Amino acid sequence: MSDILKLLKNGNKPSLLAGVVNAVIAILKAIAFFLTGNVAMFAEMLHSLGDAANQFFVYIGSALSKKAPTPKYPNGFGRVVNLVCLGAVIVVAIMSYEAILSGWHHIMNPTESKGLIINLSVLGVAIILEFSVLFKAGKEILHEAGIENSGLAPITKSFGSLDKATPPTKLVFMEDLVATIGGLLAFISVLLAHFLGLLIAEGIASILIGIMMFYVVGKVFLENARGAIGETDEEMLNHIAHLVAEDPDVKDIQRVEVIKEGEFLHVEVVAEVDPSLTVAYVDDIRDRLMAIILNQKGVRDAIISFDEDDGVLTWKKSNPTGPNKEANKKLPE
Repeated sequence: MSDILKLLKNGNKPSLLAGVVNAVIAILKAIAFFLTGNVAMFAEMLHSLGDAANQFFVYIGSALSKKAPTPKYPNGFGRVVNLVCLGAVIVVAIMSYEAILSGWHHIMNPTESKGLIINLSVLGVAIILEFSVLFKAGKEILHEAGIENSGLAPITKSFGSLDKATPPTKLVFMEDLVATIGGLLAFISVLLAHFLGLLIAEGIASILIGIMMFYVVGKVFLENARGAIGETDEEMLNHIAHLVAEDPDVKDIQRVEVIKEGEFLHVEVVAEVDPSLTVAYVDDIRDRLMAIILNQKGVRDAIISFDEDDGVLTWKKSNPTGPNKEANKKLPE
């Protein structure tokens, strides 16, 4: 039990915060829906309920993904977070379908909802809370990307850094972005229905909210499917290859692999060295490279192997001071 609690402490904090906030919001929206019968509020209730459920799952999954490798699972549990995110989007997909279906029924059979003050009050509180979680997730994205996050940067700069965010943080940001926009749409639809008599506005808002949720489903599913299979981090691959090639004892690089394991990176390197070197000296090279690689952000483990130099230059940047200085920086396919 104590081990589980220790793991949970290392879970993704934005997803935990988002789960708690969305659970509170879902309860408020459910009460408002049962009191007023507003179909846009129904869609928002489903949205918040789905978000709360999968964000709690994501929090637990992110914590379990940090569990250290065991003899039975030597590659660790990094991809657990990708699998959990894949399960989470199924919940969102179901809620999306229900939101679109209820919206379509309302357009076909528009009915007037009551409780203007209740609806607007609940939606106003929800929008503020959702935006606060969105802002927090944006700060976490910039923190993970190593970018300064003062002022409005968590909102203005976080979109350009989404690719560098961990899967849980990215999921929370996208879900709460849709939730904030969806809350605004629902708020506007309530005003249009009450003051202008456009009863179908609530149904249209419900459908738009469902469509936005489906967008999150598609994007998150594809990204985490790639993560679950094992995706190469091209940027870090080239960075680590440069670091290895800069070592004076490395003559060439045969192969470099940098695979995303959830929030972590697994690195494998095969380097060529002078065949006349002793085993002890080569071991010192390995220790030196291992220390550099493990010091890189996100790298959890590395395997470094050596082969004798065959005199054939495989990686064109392996000799930065030689004639290939301006050669292509990427490794061969």
